[in-house]
Amino acid sequence: MKQLVLDLGAEPTHSLGSFEVGQNAEAAALMKQFASRTSREHFAYLWGAVGVGKSHLLKALASAGSEEEQLRARYISPFSIESEFVYSPEVDLYLLDDCEKLSPLAQIDAFALFNEIRANNAFMVCSGNVAPAVLPVREDLRTRMGWGLIYQIHGLTDEEKSAALAAAAAARGLTLSAGVIPYLLSHFQRDMRSLSTILDSLDQYSLETRRPITLPLLREWLQAEAKE
Repeated sequence: MKQLVLDLGAEPTHSLGSFEVGQNAEAAALMKQFASRTSREHFAYLWGAVGVGKSHLLKALASAGSEEEQLRARYISPFSIESEFVYSPEVDLYLLDDCEKLSPLAQIDAFALFNEIRANNAFMVCSGNVAPAVLPVREDLRTRMGWGLIYQIHGLTDEEKSAALAAAAAARGLTLSAGVIPYLLSHFQRDMRSLSTILDSLDQYSLETRRPITLPLLREWLQAEAKE
């Protein structure tokens, strides 16, 4: 069945607390140690498919703690400007996302950044869609990606997604009729960000129409969305 693709709107707020842990308890616990700079390991690499939460974790680390702590963290995308790849003494946590997309020039900059981070006892968390050993980057950078702890980030099972959506609905004070969550899981994008955004839209539509969230309401909302 064709899946509906929605405009997800504004970038959501990322936090370690809002990450749906699922099978990733050990990796999530390690990220909390990186946030507090208490990890014995100074390097970590997270890998997995699109939508499992790698970027969520890195962006959550960049915004964790006090304002002062946030200034000591730097999120870097493959498309960040060159100066973002330059080591700064006032920054002690570097978060390099989507490493498989690094350009040849960015790979050179990332290699130099790795060396500076290690020399200065700072911290770094990287992410990619595959494990470091098969990451499509230069060999010396690939080696550095594997310096520390490596975790595969697993997506939630359908049961875990169902439980997470039910919990999110309860936190909003929503009552979902039977069948709504299974319908969402079978007809929409299956990552939690998309599903949570759809739940927000349904909540708004339910308030506007003053009707509970049932399958008929969901189908009516879909038709209204399709017309816009």
